[in-house]
Amino acid sequence: MKMRQSLNQLEQAFVEEATLERHRRESLRRTAERRTAVRRSERALKEGKARFLVLSLTLLATAVIVAVVMFRALYLILE
Repeated sequence: MKMRQSLNQLEQAFVEEATLERHRRESLRRTAERRTAVRRSERALKEGKARFLVLSLTLLATAVIVAVVMFRALYLILE
């Protein structure tokens, strides 16, 4: 009888341990998914800022080049 109780206790402890391990794995998976989502979001924001900076510099350079060419052409025409 004592051996049967011991086996039942051992089996119950195993089931409890397996349940705890399953919960721990699920928690770790959710945490990893959250970290991945945050990293992806931060990367997208960083890339967006870089693209905006390149676009702004391109527009500024275009405006400067057009102004210089326009004034040179005006100078040559009025000369």
